[in-house]
Amino acid sequence: MLSGRRLDLLDPSPLDVEISDIAHGLARVARWNGQTRGDHAFSVAQHCLVVEEIFRRCNDEGTEALLMTLLHDAPEYVIGDMISPFKAVVGGGYKAVEQRLEAAIHLRFGLPAHPTRELKALIKKADAMAAFYEATELAGFSVEEARKFFGQPRGVTREMLPIEPMPVLEAQRRFVERFAELEAERSAKAAS
Repeated sequence: MLSGRRLDLLDPSPLDVEISDIAHGLARVARWNGQTRGDHAFSVAQHCLVVEEIFRRCNDEGTEALLMTLLHDAPEYVIGDMISPFKAVVGGGYKAVEQRLEAAIHLRFGLPAHPTRELKALIKKADAMAAFYEATELAGFSVEEARKFFGQPRGVTREMLPIEPMPVLEAQRRFVERFAELEAERSAKAAS
């Protein structure tokens, strides 16, 4: 990693995880295999920001849940973004590596190793809503086609979301800033 950390993908240690490496990597991984409109790729870092925004607007959950939502695709900073149909073909090995990375990342930041089943379902719902808008606004899907794959979003409109692809360094900066805001909020609550 650029931080100087050496991360063992098969046995990742929370001690080797840095938010700067996560933000750097995610800002450089393109969603939709880069097949999106705009001057810049729509990065996983930006996607995570959109999902966290949707989650926050739709749920009354605490800062810990918001952090886990922001970090929901964090393992992709080292393993990249793989489209869902291909993940299904690759199977268990990929999922096992992804889950070990998720646990190391969460533990590094004082979060439970994995979200509860209920929280995971809420994050997945926000993720599908983000995918709907990404698909229709950026990836050339018709509304009908996106509805078929992701469902119809409710309670959040396109205008509420930062969906315009942004430069890598801006996505990286915004991801780190949002993480820092949530960490500060969590620290303030713990202190009171």
